[in-house]
Amino acid sequence: MALRGVMTSSRPVNEVKFIADHNVGKLARLLRMFGYDTLFFTAKDDNEMVRIAFKESRVILTRDTQIMKRRLVCNGDLKALFITENNSKEQLLQVLRALHLNRFKPFSLCLECNQPLIPRSREKVKSLVPIRVLNNYNHYMECPSCHRIYWQGTHWQAMTEKLEDFKRRVVMAEFES
Repeated sequence: MALRGVMTSSRPVNEVKFIADHNVGKLARLLRMFGYDTLFFTAKDDNEMVRIAFKESRVILTRDTQIMKRRLVCNGDLKALFITENNSKEQLLQVLRALHLNRFKPFSLCLECNQPLIPRSREKVKSLVPIRVLNNYNHYMECPSCHRIYWQGTHWQAMTEKLEDFKRRVVMAEFES
């Protein structure tokens, strides 16, 4: 089975933390969109990724079979999920289903650097967003690390629809089980 050492409980969204290796980068971004703390590990040193995962109690998400063979994973001291799907959307469904994750806190983390977003007033962002955005939207969020600004525009609406579709698919899979 592709799942090793992973507990399958419905834990609150903020309790499950991930570290995604370089071969599942789009998955990391999708998990962040859902509100799951997900580090994206881009370095080549698997030992460092394992060290971080163990130290921070993160579930490793990987397509690397060698990670799954590591002693810490095999004996259950380190949780890891072998990603079998190629498509990032199917990978996300695999993670949500395998771990029975059904609690989401969308748009709470920066999609780029994984930091919790902070609400900002129009006044605070007026020099940071295009004038058309300032004229059309009232609610803004800022990443305290990379200072990226988010607002509820058309991209947000498309992402919301994507989230709702994933929620339906997860619920349908649980119902069919």
